Amino acid sequence: MQIITLGNELLRQKAAKIEKIDGDVAKTAGEMLEIIKKDKGVGLAGPQIGVMKRIFVVRIDGDIERVFINPSILETSQETVKAEEGCLSVPGIFADVIRSKTIKIQAWNEKGRPFTLETGGILARVIQHEYDHLEGVIFLDRLPEQKRDRLTAKFEKKAKKARKGAKS
Repeated sequence: MQIITLGNELLRQKAAKIEKIDGDVAKTAGEMLEIIKKDKGVGLAGPQIGVMKRIFVVRIDGDIERVFINPSILETSQETVKAEEGCLSVPGIFADVIRSKTIKIQAWNEKGRPFTLETGGILARVIQHEYDHLEGVIFLDRLPEQKRDRLTAKFEKKAKKARKGAKS
C-alpha cells in the first residue's frame, strides 16, 4: 500500500460502500493503521491508498486507534473552530481550515460492530478530514480559492522538484 498524492484522480472520486465487513476489510484497516504509524499521520482514508471503499482509520497521540467503516456524520455543531491541517496526500502543505467544533458519527468497526460517537477537539477534526476523503474532497478545497490555488501550485512545484531529484 502506498499513499497517493494530489493530482491522482482517485482522490477526487467518491468511495463505495463496503458490502461485507470480513477478514480482508480488517486486514486493510490494520495495514492502514501501520501506514499512519510509520508516516506519523493521524488519519488515513481508503482513497488515499487507492482503496475506493468507505473506510478510514484514525490514530490520535498514539492512544486512540479507531476504524470507521461506512461512516455517516449524523450531526455537526454550528459552532466552528479554525485550526491547522495537513494531509499525507498533500505532504509539506499546511493551512488553517474551519470545521465544526463537535460531531456525531455512526459507523462500523473492523469486527462489523456498529457504533455511534459524539466527539470534539482533534478527534472531531480528523474524522471530518478523513470523511471528506470518502467524498472526494481534499482539505485544500475548504480554503478560499486564492489560497487554495497558491498552496496547490506550491505543492506541484515541490513534487516536480522531488521527481527531478529522484531521476538524477
